[in-house]
Amino acid sequence: MSAAAENTGRIVVVGSLNADLTIYCERLPQPGETVQGNGFAVNPGGKSANQAVAAARLGTSVAFVGAVGDDDFGADAVAALEREGIDCSGVARLDDAPTGVALIAVDEAGENQIAVASGANARLASPAVPPEACIVLLGLEVPDEAVLAAARAAGDVRIVLNPAPARPLPDELLDRGPILTPNEAEACALAGERDAEAAARALEQRTGAPVVVTLGARGALVSGEVIAPPPVQVVDTTGAGDTFTGALAAELTAGADIRAAARFATAAAALSTQAAGAREGMPDRAAVERALA
Repeated sequence: MSAAAENTGRIVVVGSLNADLTIYCERLPQPGETVQGNGFAVNPGGKSANQAVAAARLGTSVAFVGAVGDDDFGADAVAALEREGIDCSGVARLDDAPTGVALIAVDEAGENQIAVASGANARLASPAVPPEACIVLLGLEVPDEAVLAAARAAGDVRIVLNPAPARPLPDELLDRGPILTPNEAEACALAGERDAEAAARALEQRTGAPVVVTLGARGALVSGEVIAPPPVQVVDTTGAGDTFTGALAAELTAGADIRAAARFATAAAALSTQAAGAREGMPDRAAVERALA
């Protein structure tokens, strides 16, 4: 069973908001190739915003800190978060930068390719962390300066860091002992190792904190154990990793230990792949509980 849904903690998410422009096609294009699409959708996205939604749907209180442009994409992105019950008072509206955009191609197997233009996300500078935070959830679709400022503002509050897209992390950030949630490729890139288990061990030695590596359809690796997901019919894997990180943070906020939180998050991520789009399949707590029963 997961941790109790009722808790007084709040997750503060600091990071990216985007507009997701998605084309569905039979297969993903090769370099230099054009493929014919069979569907198109525009949805609110951004890895950090997706993680915030995943946590909110599980009954957790969530506040978001980020930046959007003074445009329709930005207004839609904020409105979508507010409909999920997320506090967006910390979102800046910039009149001199566009809202970030992600261009996504999804094939018939649910696999995807994504390119992101940061827009206003790159202008996030010195985000403030509300004092009621229980966990601060950070992502790397904003500048290092913003990530570090948020980590400093977090003080002694536990930090969960989704290191995506992977890049070298500042020593000051690692010294704060964040719980890292990379995928396999990101973990290996960060640690300079060739496999997930060795990468996780190296990163844990560096941070002194747990590392949870997502393994796609194989589930997640935590403390040397692979946690397999429940069987699902995959439609679209976009947002599955974000669902995992948001669900992990939600369970940690509710008092679960890292292994129990990872098991819960693995189920939530698997369920999220059953619908098209980054957020459409994100489950509520009851659905995850059923999958774990």
